[in-house]
Amino acid sequence: MDASVELKPALLTQEKMRELIKISQEGDKEARRMMVEGNTRLVWSIVQRFASRGADPEDLFQIGCIGLMKSIDKFDLSYEVKFSTYAVPMVVGEIQRFLRDDGMVKVSRSIRELSFKIRHATDDYIKLHGKSPSISEVAAVLEVSVDDIVLASDALRDPASLHEQLYESEGDSLTLMDQLRDDRSERVFDHIPLRDVISKLNKRDQTIIYMRYYLDCTQSDIAERIGISQVQVSRLEKKILAQLKLWMGVDSEEIIVNVRTD
Repeated sequence: MDASVELKPALLTQEKMRELIKISQEGDKEARRMMVEGNTRLVWSIVQRFASRGADPEDLFQIGCIGLMKSIDKFDLSYEVKFSTYAVPMVVGEIQRFLRDDGMVKVSRSIRELSFKIRHATDDYIKLHGKSPSISEVAAVLEVSVDDIVLASDALRDPASLHEQLYESEGDSLTLMDQLRDDRSERVFDHIPLRDVISKLNKRDQTIIYMRYYLDCTQSDIAERIGISQVQVSRLEKKILAQLKLWMGVDSEEIIVNVRTD
């Protein structure tokens, strides 16, 4: 697909996108094509973020479309989440992997220094105001752009705790997320598919779990999105995970001790 060709597809409503995703996941190629064309502007807007990286925008657009198609194939319709909420991190991740593999993205000394400043500025803000700052507030304190804050935070962000390795043997590793997979894998919790358990949560708690462990968002990202403090997100996360464990018939301490708070 050529990014230089002006595409003017009809705007897709959330309802229409969910309909197209459903039949696309059932193998309908035309529905998949319509979803891709209907979201080209989304991909192109993401490509613009990487304009200063020295890569050909056309190449980044093509890579971004791969991420878009992956998000179409993997989007879980059982969650009441906007498609773009899932697609954007997928597209960004695909482009970042391409740039890293191509040797264009390195965690520079300046990014590490900015990350260090972000942590200190965040701590100082919390002590002063009793709540976590928004990304824009940190940017204002450090007198840098919001994009710089996002890039520095993302480049050095630790993986979410459910993706941390718990066990490794002969090259095979096991993560906590492996233990919480749904009915596609035969794990200890397979008798109760995870999505069924999560569906018992209220909408806010579902959003927290979805963003934290399916989109790998930080607690600060989630706080910014749903309008509460990072401390509140941390407390809610522990409470939600404990509740999930209780419903699954497992000691809640088993998961809480493996959960990292930012």
